[in-house]
Amino acid sequence: MELVQLHPDHLDFPPAEQALDDPPGLLAIGGDLSPDRLLKAYSLGIFPWFDDDSPILWWSPDPRMTLTPCDVHVSKSMRKLLRQGHFQIRLDEQFEQVIEHCAIRPVKRPAFSTPLTVIGQDDEAFEGTWITEEMQQAYTELHRHGYAHSVEVYDDDNNLVGGLYGISLGRMFFGESMFSLVPNASKVAFISLATLLENWRFTCIDCQMPTDHLASLGARPQSRHHFLKALAKNDQSQTIKGSWAGYRAQCERQR
Repeated sequence: MELVQLHPDHLDFPPAEQALDDPPGLLAIGGDLSPDRLLKAYSLGIFPWFDDDSPILWWSPDPRMTLTPCDVHVSKSMRKLLRQGHFQIRLDEQFEQVIEHCAIRPVKRPAFSTPLTVIGQDDEAFEGTWITEEMQQAYTELHRHGYAHSVEVYDDDNNLVGGLYGISLGRMFFGESMFSLVPNASKVAFISLATLLENWRFTCIDCQMPTDHLASLGARPQSRHHFLKALAKNDQSQTIKGSWAGYRAQCERQR
């Protein structure tokens, strides 16, 4: 199977099933990061992932790490932490700051790092070079269009200490990256997101590729075939566009 070169003037993608086995999940090259192309890609189970030294690369891995929001795992220690109320959750107030934190480059990077990577205290630090300046601008533009959202975690002194961002289409959320400046802050962000999406009857959080961190929160791998079948049933007319800032109360879990 050959790597497909995307046409700069057309939004068409090859079928996700045509992704390469080596490197695993690589589907296409080129194109751009316009809002229309990005939304088209996510609707087809495809996402961009590249660094400053590479052209734009498009991926659809198999298996796919996903979570049904109601299946999020909250450990006893996390329940206790959430009850203590030391963290405050806000939505879509500092999207650009969240993505900037996610783009910080720690020291270490594994041989094949994953897109939805924890940067900081909760997990092994991975190099965040894939969130290039071009990527930051593209997702900030999607945020302005009302499709990209951030979950933000603040401490008692109102400092942003953790968070995540991703894309919402229909009743599916496509996670991109999360960060943590203090222990457990990214877990709080993820659990809060899952709680919000459970209240909204979302069917899936796409975590893209496996990590132990995500597995500890309840995410599980599923075949690309089953993921694409779920995508095909996703009604994009149900997309909750615009700012989510007014919905933060729905992120609180029952004590």
